[in-house]
Amino acid sequence: MDEQSPSGGGEEGVIIPSDLVAYPVHCAGDLVLRMARKILVERGGVHFASGTLSLRGQSLGAFENIVGDRNGCFHTRSITAFPSRRRVLVSAIEHKCVLAATRVLGEQFGFSIEPIPVNREGIVDISALKVALDDDVFAVSIMAVNNEIGTIQDTRGISDIVRNHGCILHCDAAQAPIALNMNCFGSYVDALSLSGHKIYGPKGIGAAYIARELQHRVEPLIYGGGQQNGLRSGTLPTALCVGMGKAAELLAEGDAVGRRARLRSRRDRFVEMLLGLRWPIALNGPAGQVRHPGNANMKFTGFSAHDILGAPQPHLAASTGSACTSGIPESSHVLQAIGLNRDESEASIRFSLGFDTCDEDLEEGVALVERVLNEVSLANLFR
Repeated sequence: MDEQSPSGGGEEGVIIPSDLVAYPVHCAGDLVLRMARKILVERGGVHFASGTLSLRGQSLGAFENIVGDRNGCFHTRSITAFPSRRRVLVSAIEHKCVLAATRVLGEQFGFSIEPIPVNREGIVDISALKVALDDDVFAVSIMAVNNEIGTIQDTRGISDIVRNHGCILHCDAAQAPIALNMNCFGSYVDALSLSGHKIYGPKGIGAAYIARELQHRVEPLIYGGGQQNGLRSGTLPTALCVGMGKAAELLAEGDAVGRRARLRSRRDRFVEMLLGLRWPIALNGPAGQVRHPGNANMKFTGFSAHDILGAPQPHLAASTGSACTSGIPESSHVLQAIGLNRDESEASIRFSLGFDTCDEDLEEGVALVERVLNEVSLANLFR
């Protein structure tokens, strides 16, 4: 990837769009270039927007010249390039914004949207994927690391299978940088989405990687001055671009493997402490190495997750599912996909640990949960 200013130029086309107004400076572009080298590969371009919600929609639709704009609407120049490929496969545990984007492709453009099942750990059923793949499949979308139960997919193995059928592979990788080494990750996928605040960067900024050979098919999110090789016109939010680039740089340097191992060890201790309480509690999803090191999704059988979450705030922050949908009163589609019934889903809570979480935090958190469970039981809310 050539050194270049953040305003574009060069074959790769490093693109930094956003809905916010700022003025680009060279340091922003330099950090973006270094971020791309750290987590991807010199095979494509990286562009920024206000978050992964819009970027996931763009990445999914772009390659038939169908893309989602910042309001979630879809546009098209032409959908005749691949008339025989009218199916899109998507894992059953994708983020809701991916499911919504593919649903629009089906409703407005006639694509057949088909879910790929997962097992009780959230791992994609490879046999089902192989059966579903054929020459009429246009694209496959499978997230690298699930945001609710932390499942880490074998993206490289999935890539080999998908590409044998000539399909485009999109990957929601928002949770991936903390969970795994992303060196050369871009060689496995055709498009992926990243999020600034998932890597300790600022909120309101996200990045999309699109393989160079496919960029000419991308419909711009916004037309205008032609910034960022025309993919996303508009002035750049320098502070956010620099913030995400620097966060990626800090994440990649030093003992990243050791930090992940220490985080995983604390997560495992937290889970063990919760499992040791006197109530029927279980871990949802996988254990060990195939799970995001900071994710713990726990099922408190016989309790309502909302009753548990309400009492310890603001001392303990957690959610009943995706943080993006934590205010929506419905069962998690991810937990249902791994076989939990409605009552089990509504008794489940996602806890997220970070690099700065210490042993004292674990003990305090478990003590708060234990106190709430006691209070709920005594209040005859146990069912």
